[in-house]
Amino acid sequence: MTLSAEDLTCRSGADRLFAPVSFTVPAGGALLLQGPNGAGKTTLLRAIAGLGPRPEGRIALDGAAPWASDGAVALTGHLDAVKPGLTVDENLGFWARLHGRADAAAGALAAFGLGGFGERLAGRLSAGQKRRLGLARLAVDGARLWLLDEPTVSLDADSTAALGRLIGEHLARGGMALIATHLPVPVAAETLRLQPAAARHRTEADPFLAEPGA
Repeated sequence: MTLSAEDLTCRSGADRLFAPVSFTVPAGGALLLQGPNGAGKTTLLRAIAGLGPRPEGRIALDGAAPWASDGAVALTGHLDAVKPGLTVDENLGFWARLHGRADAAAGALAAFGLGGFGERLAGRLSAGQKRRLGLARLAVDGARLWLLDEPTVSLDADSTAALGRLIGEHLARGGMALIATHLPVPVAAETLRLQPAAARHRTEADPFLAEPGA
C-alpha cells in the first residue's frame, strides 16, 4: 500500500499555486506538508480527497486515484464536522456506526479527554473540545489514508500528545498520513515544503486599459 505522486501541482484559475512536487508515502509512513499561507496545502489535501478540482500531474493510492478509492481516504479540515444540535455521543456515534466501529466510540472519546461529555450538546463545547471531537472521528474511521489539515489548531499540549498517539497507532497498523501544518505534530514523518509558484502575468496589453487613440 503506497501513496505516490509525480510532478503534482494545483491551480487557482490560470495560476499554478506551487511548484510541482513528487513524493512517496509507504504503508506506515507520514508526510508533513509545510509552506507559507497561500502555498496550496489545503487545496492539495482537498484535491486528493476529491473535494476540489483534480490536481495536475500523477497521484495514485495503490495504483488508483485516491478519490476513486471508496472509503480509503479520510479528511479533517478547518471545520470540525460537528453537528451542534447533537450530543457528543450522538456525533461520534453516527460516524462509528457508519463505519461499523460502534465499539470504538467510547475509547475514542476517552483518548481525547471527552469521556465525561457524552450527553453535552456539541454546540456548547469550547473550540478546543469541538476540535478534539472532530479528531476523535479518525479513531472510528477505517480509512487507510488520513489527510489532516492543521490538526493541532486549538489543541492544548495533552490533546496534541493524544493526537500524536492516535496517528502513531494508525501508522503502526499500516496506515498513512499526509499532514499540512505550521505547528509541531508529535509523529515521526518526512517533511515536504511547498514552494509558491509565481503568478502568471499577462503578456498582452489589455485593450480596455489602452489610452484613447492608441
